[in-house]
Parts: sequence; C-alpha cells; structure tokens
Amino acid sequence: MRRRAADFRRPGRRRISKVFWLTLGGLVVLLFIVLLSKENKPNVSSSGSSFSKQRSYKHNQITDGLNVTEEMLSPNSITRQLSDQISLAKAFVVIAKESNNLQFAWELSAQIRNSQILLSNSAIRRAPLTATETETAIRDMALLLYQAQQQHYDSATMIMRLKAKIQSLEEQATSVSEKSSKYGQIAAEEVPKSLYCLGIRLTVEWFKNSHIQNKLTEDNHVVEKLIDNNLYHFCVFSDNILATSVVVNSTALNSIHPDMVVFHLVTDEVNYAPMKAWFSMNSFRGVTVEVQKFEDFSWLNASYVPVLKQLQDSDTKNYYFSGSNDGSRTPIKFRNPKYLSMLNHLRFYIPEVFPALKKVVFLDDDVVVQKDLAPLFSTDLNGNVNGAVETCMETFHRYHKYLNYSHPLIRSHFDPDACGWAFGMNIFDLVQWRKRNVTGIYHYWQERNVDRTLWKLGTLPPGLLTFYGLTEPLDAKWHVLGLGYTNVDHQLIEKGAVLHFNGNSKPWLKIGMERYKPLWDKYVDYMNPMLQMCNVH
Repeated sequence: MRRRAADFRRPGRRRISKVFWLTLGGLVVLLFIVLLSKENKPNVSSSGSSFSKQRSYKHNQITDGLNVTEEMLSPNSITRQLSDQISLAKAFVVIAKESNNLQFAWELSAQIRNSQILLSNSAIRRAPLTATETETAIRDMALLLYQAQQQHYDSATMIMRLKAKIQSLEEQATSVSEKSSKYGQIAAEEVPKSLYCLGIRLTVEWFKNSHIQNKLTEDNHVVEKLIDNNLYHFCVFSDNILATSVVVNSTALNSIHPDMVVFHLVTDEVNYAPMKAWFSMNSFRGVTVEVQKFEDFSWLNASYVPVLKQLQDSDTKNYYFSGSNDGSRTPIKFRNPKYLSMLNHLRFYIPEVFPALKKVVFLDDDVVVQKDLAPLFSTDLNGNVNGAVETCMETFHRYHKYLNYSHPLIRSHFDPDACGWAFGMNIFDLVQWRKRNVTGIYHYWQERNVDRTLWKLGTLPPGLLTFYGLTEPLDAKWHVLGLGYTNVDHQLIEKGAVLHFNGNSKPWLKIGMERYKPLWDKYVDYMNPMLQMCNVH
C-alpha cells in the first residue's frame, strides 16, 4: 500500500509543475503586449504630428501662392467683403455700359476706386481694415449693387449679355483674321516698284547693248561646262531677277570651288532679256550661268503636260483668281495666281529640261546658301530619286496634312503618317528619275486630280505623291525652313547650309521679317548702279 501511495504522489507533483509553467508563459506574453503597445504610442503621435505639419505647410503654400492673409480668410473679414463687392461691381459696370447706362456705370466705377483705395491703404500700413473706416464705403457700394439688381442686372442677364459680347468679339476677330490673311497674301504677291524698275532698265540695256548679248554665247568653253557631269549643276526656276541673283551669289561666295559650279536658270518670256542682261553684266567668282526661257521647250505642250492643259482651262483660271466655283470657301492662299505659272511646275520635268545631266541640285529662289554644297553631289541616295530634308517633327507635317484621305485612291496608296519633306533644296538623281519614269508617275496623279479632290493646289502635295518611296532623308542641317513666317532657332540658322524664306514674308518685300533680312541683304550689292537707280534698298 505504501508503494502505491508513493506512486500516487508523483503525478500530483507533475500537475503543479504544468500550471506553474503555463502561468509564467501567460505573464511573459502579457508583458510583451504591454511593451509593444508602449512602443507604438510614440509612433502614432509622431505620425499625427507629421500629418499636421504637412497640412500646415500646404495651407501656407496655398496662402502664399494666392497672396492672401489670415484676416482675409476669416468669415468676418471686412477686406474680403470689400473685394467681393468690387468683383460684382466690375461685372455690373460692363453690363451698364452695354445697356448704354453710362451714368450708372460711372457711379459704380467711382465707388470701385474708393473701395480699392481703402484696400491699398490697408496693405501699405499692414493692418486689417476696421468696421468704422469701411462702413460708408460698404454701405454705398451695397446701395449701388441693390440698384443694379433692381435694374435687372441679375446673373442670368449678365451671363446672356456676356455671351453675346463674346460671340460678337469672336466674329470681329474672325473678320479681322480673314482680312489680315487676304491683305497679307496680296502684299506677298506684289512686285515691288524697285524690282519692276530693275526689270525695265535691264531690258533696255539688253536690247541696246549688243556686246552684252554676245557675251554669254561667244565662249565655247561655257557650252562644254553646261553638259559636263563632273561639275556641280544647280537649277533655279524663277521670274525674280534679284532673288535669283542672291541664290547664285550666296552659292558662289560659299563654294570652295566656284569654278566648278554651273547654274541653269529658267525664266519666262517677259523676264528672259533682263535676266540675261543681269548675269552678263555681273560676275560671280567664276560661276557659270545659263539662262533659258520655258517657252522655247518644244516638248512643253498640252498633249504631253497634263498640268499645262489644266492651267489653260478657263474654269481653272477662274478658280485660281476668284474661287467662285466653290462659293469662295477655299482659303485665299490656295487661290494664288502664281500656281498658274509653268515655272512653278517645271520641277517635275527636270530630266526633260536638262537631258544631258545625271545629277542636279534644285533650289527655290527664296533661299540663301551659306555653306559649300559640293558634298551633296557625293551623297548616297541608296537608289532613290530625291534627296530632301524631312519635315515630320510635328504631326501637321505628315502626309495627312496635305492630301485628302477621305478619297479612296489616296487612302489605299499612302500612309497618312508618312513623313513629309520640303521642296526648295533637293538633290535629284536624274538617271534613276528616268529609269523609274517619275515624270509619268506625276502625270498619273495630275490627271486624277482634275477636279481637285485629291489635293487643293500647290506643288508639294503632288511632289509627295510622285516621290513616295523614292525619297532619301538628308541631314536637317542641309535645309532650314521657316524664315518667311516663323521664329527659327538661332543655332539651326548658324549650322544650316541652305536657309529658306518660305512663307509670305519674303526678304525683298516690306513685310519681310526684319530679324532675318540681314541674312539675305549681305548677298545683295546695293552699290550696284542699276540697283541704286531703281532705289533698291
């Protein structure tokens, strides 16, 4: 029995031991929880303090940005009450003037000035306004505002009248914009009196001076140069003698080997004699100059050239000059009569104009050359026909800007986001041109645009169609555009090889952009007797 009693006592001791350890473990867990809660309390306090600081910082930032004070933010602020009265009174002044109630408008304006003086004095002395000093001003302004409401100057009336005023101003702005565009276009198309005088004097000089007439034709060496493909050939199609002279002169002065430069100039019957006279009487550092007139080209007839047939059409002429066929909906810039000139379309017939040449650089007459252009002739066009600077830095210089993509023929053949490029400085591979029948491609698209549904007017849209997939992009430094209508980065101008005064503001016109005129003027010899007699300056 004793052994059994002894055995019975052992389990009793083990049960006491388990209770002890469980109790001890619970105390440890409780202590850990207490310690953890104490550690979290400072963090909560810190977080709340940080949030409060951020909110205070934002409040101060907004207050500083709006230039307001705590006094103005107060619900009982006299300053804010005055400011609100002034804002409302200004609106009523506008309505009173519109209603021809000038006396009431004057009274409101006078009271607005009085209230503004009070606010100004308060700001100067850096002390809030008191009820005593503002009582009269607030009462007088309140009476005027009440009087305005009695005269039906309510919010609805104010909104309606302001909307009518805005609409009237928008109509006036549109009218002024249209007139500005119209008169600007007329100014761009004018022939300055001085240039007209120059043409007349040169014509007289040409016909009375046989020595000048023989000067261009008596040198057989010159004739050989005109077809020598080892030289650098440039072509310009223009009826502007002075502008063409600047192109030739600037190219000559910036050329490393001017004796290797050959210029092929094509003009019309009217300007043929004065153009030949000018380039016979002036030398350009040994540059060879040829002058032709397009009326002498036997191949240039309506049966071969679709655009010539279109230009001779009476409806087309009426459209270009008056736009009466479409109710004058077409902008005036698209109805420029210059598009009737064949000189504007000869760029698509360069292989026919110069059948012996293999490569030529085409230049517009509104450019200035300020770098040697000889490296263009060794540029690899990778089998393409046209080398040109792309102008698709912005979306409005992509194909969809120039062509009518609602027409299925355009939509099915051309990517609307394809890069546009610029006429005015182009290197043409005439061997590839003839091989790929590029002129035939041009004829194809011209014949399908008789009704002007593919594109409106101009030579760039048909150029984009004709040379699609046949144009090699050139480095942007070769051709810098925009000097005739916008601001151009000074660094681009300095690095540019050819500066293009495209736009209405040509440098030889009074409307030319003054900041860019010196770039053109430095290639004009204003001491030339002919220019002085015609007051060219």
